[in-house]
Amino acid sequence: MQDILNWKIFFIFRALNMSQEKPNYYDYHEETQKEKLIRKSKESPFMVVAIAGLVTAVGFGAYSYKRRGAMSTSVFLMQFRVIAQGTAVGALTAGMTYTLYNTYINKTAKKTNEH
Repeated sequence: MQDILNWKIFFIFRALNMSQEKPNYYDYHEETQKEKLIRKSKESPFMVVAIAGLVTAVGFGAYSYKRRGAMSTSVFLMQFRVIAQGTAVGALTAGMTYTLYNTYINKTAKKTNEH
């Protein structure tokens, strides 16, 4: 009976001790926005192209809106939406083409770099 009581006490203290230990998933480094942008641009280089395309499209849209003339705002926004969607589809297509090229066509260059 005493052995069972000792084991129960052992497991209770072990459980209490384990609950006080800090889990590993709390032990992480908080990334700044700059570090996150640098990491993401290394992981997917077309993200930088997409951000540049976004900034260019917004700048062009603001400039064109200011000089739109007699065109109504709704027609201008519809045309701008089509331009923005075309830019997004173009960036996605370029990114997919780049990924497929690196995955299937450029296999030998990766294998020689690994050794």
